[in-house]
Amino acid sequence: MDLGKTTPDTAKATADTAKAATPPPPTPYTSSDDTHHPSDHEQARKRFRRSRKRRHTWISSLCTLLGLVALGTAAVASPGWERVDSLFLDGAELRAAFPDLLRGFWLNIQMFLIAEVLILVLGLLIALVRVTRAPGLQPLRLAATVYVDVFRGVPTLLLVFLVGFGLPALRLQGTPSQPWVLGVIALVLSYAAYVGEVLRAGLNSVHPAQRNAARALGLGERQTLRYVVLPQAVRNVLPPLLNDFIALQKDTALVAVLGPLEALRAAQIKADYDFNYTPYLGAALLFIAVTIPLTRFADRLQRRAAQRTWAETGR
Repeated sequence: MDLGKTTPDTAKATADTAKAATPPPPTPYTSSDDTHHPSDHEQARKRFRRSRKRRHTWISSLCTLLGLVALGTAAVASPGWERVDSLFLDGAELRAAFPDLLRGFWLNIQMFLIAEVLILVLGLLIALVRVTRAPGLQPLRLAATVYVDVFRGVPTLLLVFLVGFGLPALRLQGTPSQPWVLGVIALVLSYAAYVGEVLRAGLNSVHPAQRNAARALGLGERQTLRYVVLPQAVRNVLPPLLNDFIALQKDTALVAVLGPLEALRAAQIKADYDFNYTPYLGAALLFIAVTIPLTRFADRLQRRAAQRTWAETGR
């Protein structure tokens, strides 16, 4: 008998032995109730948190209401309330002036939208010039630095006067003559300096490893800037950018000194004609109706950015 030869009976017996020795695969845990039931202590904590949140909400609402009532009572009890009521809170005067105010406010919105686009373009160019390290661009970097220092140091109202009355005085061919166009130019020159610095901070906030990784993947300098650096930079500084644009929306009223019939100018004409200042209140309400939603949106973006930073870094 050849001991080294394997017979079919021997192979079958070996396979049966190995199969018997192999442990069966673990069976998944099955339960008749897969729903998680929190403990009594956890349910008690949740009830406590809900009750505390409701209590805090009620307390804050009550304190706010009491503060408004106290402020209103003090205003009504003041000696000059009747005069203020007749000069600033005249409902009939507000209804009569509201159509003109609304038409003027539409011009404010148009100036804001046009200036916002131009400010983003000019501010981005300033930021890119200031962060570049190419030796040949040193004159441009110096010019961008001087531009930022000068136009951030000049008050916006003064710049509106200088551009609105000084630019037409040069009598250059092609100089715009519309007052609202001159006002937009002044706003763009002023706010581009602020936005350029915000965008420069965003570009500097992107870690150099991001740029190196993009170049290692084969992206060119322009592709790296467009697809890697700029999206992260804008995301990092989006809340400050929105705050600047909220201020820009309000500062469009400064163009009224040049004479275009925007909301503030319309309110001024109406108030001078009727000797009543209620149209000013109506113009203020129109600006508030736009700035408050923008402000809440900026606050929401800031909270989301803080949560994202905490999730990424743990602090």
